[in-house]
Amino acid sequence: MYSYPDRMKSTLHLLYIGSNPDSLEPLHKFANLIFSQVSNPVQGFEVLKMGTTDAILCEYSLPGSDGLQFHHWLRNEQFFTDIPFILLSDQFREELFSSARAQGVDDYYVMNPGIPGNIVKRIRFLHDYRNQKNAWSGQDVESFQMPLSKRLFDIVTASSLLLLLSPLLLLVILAIRMESRGRVYYTSKRVGRKTFDFYKLRSMRTDADKMLAELAVNSNQYNETGASAGINYSIPCPRCNRLPTGQFCSPLLFRDDQQICDHWYQEQMKSGASKKPAFVKIMKDPRITRVGRFIRNTSIDELPQLINVLKGDMSIVGNRPLPVYEAEQLTLDAHSKRFLAPAGITGLWQVELRGRGGNMSEEERKRLDNEYADHFQKGRYSFWYDMRLILRTIPALFQKSTV
Repeated sequence: MYSYPDRMKSTLHLLYIGSNPDSLEPLHKFANLIFSQVSNPVQGFEVLKMGTTDAILCEYSLPGSDGLQFHHWLRNEQFFTDIPFILLSDQFREELFSSARAQGVDDYYVMNPGIPGNIVKRIRFLHDYRNQKNAWSGQDVESFQMPLSKRLFDIVTASSLLLLLSPLLLLVILAIRMESRGRVYYTSKRVGRKTFDFYKLRSMRTDADKMLAELAVNSNQYNETGASAGINYSIPCPRCNRLPTGQFCSPLLFRDDQQICDHWYQEQMKSGASKKPAFVKIMKDPRITRVGRFIRNTSIDELPQLINVLKGDMSIVGNRPLPVYEAEQLTLDAHSKRFLAPAGITGLWQVELRGRGGNMSEEERKRLDNEYADHFQKGRYSFWYDMRLILRTIPALFQKSTV
């Protein structure tokens, strides 16, 4: 049995796998680093079994193998999945960079001429991030249990409604098929307490997803500025400006005929993300069909989510599950608390604001989501609180807004 390393320490133990140990020279000035140096994955595995490794620096070119193959093998070994893995290469290669990202490698650095000193800050971040993420996830899974009364109510209610409303569903499906080609239902990945396939009746044109990017900029209900920040390739990286011509502070990224270093790309992305709203709701959405507008106004398009309820993906009452791109924006503790509650068909923010047909600020929606999540902490869940929300949902079903 392998033992896990002590994660709560200031000194990091790094495992370097490769044939160029001299490239580690820039890192030797850091007193809080301890190195293990091996030349191949077999030796690296022996070091990993000791259970003291906090991060892996692995060259791509290895005897009889390569760094990506070794990474793939490690991620299939349950004892090593939480150790940050950084791939090293003698030069930047777009194909290798893309393969590394697709495979889930934590980071990719170019040794030119040696390993850059700023890699230490990145290693520290990856180490702390993985440690905190695993600790939070383990605590969350152990502490949450769906209340039995809530689950029984979900099963009985969803089954009864599907049986009762099946004739109406058949008529609506026929109307959707007659108005436009394509599938009559819509499936997308949503995030509640877990990621799952989310079902709705299709209320939009079949090319709706292609139109979303432009509409999110110009017609998003939560926009404050009316436009989101993009990547400006004409502004030079401050770090690269201090280096000799032809040298860059991090690997180059290529987009169409433009190039930008990875550090400056990430900095601009972070700056833009801070200005962009987390939620996307389109006002007067032109993608909605005529049948779609009717089934949205009457919430008939939500009925297939009763199948999600039967599967256990959702509950009748809860916080609305978010598209993946929205969920990724809610990384702060103050915002992510909403995920402590199960995903639901209806919830507090719908009955408070959507049923009135009024606008809603992003911060107000976050507050209402968190308020409902508070009922799932320290055993404070109340079955009758859910029943009151359901009764308040009925007037909101026939809404004026289609956002």
